[in-house]
Amino acid sequence: MKFVLTPLIVFATLVLLFVLERLFPLRKNTRALVGRLLVNFSISALAFLVAALLVRPTAQATLHWANVKTFGVIHLVPLPAPFEFALSFLLMDLAFYYWHIANHRVPFLWRFHNVHHIDPDLDVSTGFRFHFGEVAMSTAFRIVQVSLIGLSGWAFAVYEVVFQANTLFHHSNLRLPIHFERRLNKVLVTPRMHGIHHSQVQRENNSNFGVVFPWWDRFHRTLGLNIAQAEIAIGIAGYSQPDDNQLRNALLMPFRKQRDYWRRSDGTIVKRTESPSPRPPSYLAE
Repeated sequence: MKFVLTPLIVFATLVLLFVLERLFPLRKNTRALVGRLLVNFSISALAFLVAALLVRPTAQATLHWANVKTFGVIHLVPLPAPFEFALSFLLMDLAFYYWHIANHRVPFLWRFHNVHHIDPDLDVSTGFRFHFGEVAMSTAFRIVQVSLIGLSGWAFAVYEVVFQANTLFHHSNLRLPIHFERRLNKVLVTPRMHGIHHSQVQRENNSNFGVVFPWWDRFHRTLGLNIAQAEIAIGIAGYSQPDDNQLRNALLMPFRKQRDYWRRSDGTIVKRTESPSPRPPSYLAE
C-alpha cells in the first residue's frame, strides 16, 4: 500500500502546484508553455520508465539485503524507532545533496544533468525532467546510498514521497509571500532558493544543491539566497537557443561534443549586471 500511495500523492502535488503557479507566478515565462510541457513530460516519461525498470527494483533489492544482513549506519547502534527514522531521513537527504553536487562537478555526469538545466523556464514540469541516462546512472548511487544507510522500508517510502513532492515544490514557479517563504526556507528548500540554482550565472548555478533540507548548503557553504528572482535568467547560456530545447536535441545532447556552458552563441558570458542584495547570502531575496 505504501508504494501505491507514493505516485498518487506525487501526482496530486504536481496538479496542485501546476494550478497554483498559474495563479501566482514567481517569474515571467520566456517561452510558450505548451511546447515546453510536451518536451518536459516526454523527457520525464523516459526517466520514469528507466526508474521503474531499473532504479526502483535495484533500490528495493538493496533495501532488502541491507535489512537482512543488518548492514549500514542505522544498524551500528540500537536506537529508539523515532530516532532511527529521523537519522535515516537525514542521511538519505544528505546523500542526495552529495549526489547533486557530483552531477554538477563531474564532467561526464554534468553532460546528462545539464538536460535538466537547459529548460529555458522553471516550473513544476521541470521537476522530473531528467535525462534517462542520468536516471540510469543513479542506480549505482542508490545501491551505495541505501546499503550504507541501511534504513527500513517504511523510512525509505516516507523519504521517497517527501523527496519527490519537495522536488516538485522547489522547482515550481509559485510565488509565496516573501516573509512566509523566508520562514519556510529555514526548514525546506523553496522555489526562490532553487530558482537561483537554475541561473545562467555559473557561480549561482553552483549553489543551493539541497533537495529537501537547506541545512546542507548552509553547513557546506554552498548557500546563496540574496539574488532577486527578477534578476535571474533561467537556463544554461551555451544551450539557450530555441532549438536546444527540442526533444531530439535535448536527448542527444549528452552524446555530442559539448559547448562552453557559460558562454552564449555570441560569445558573451552571462554575468550579474546588478550587485546582489547587500544582505548576506543566507538572507532570501524577493
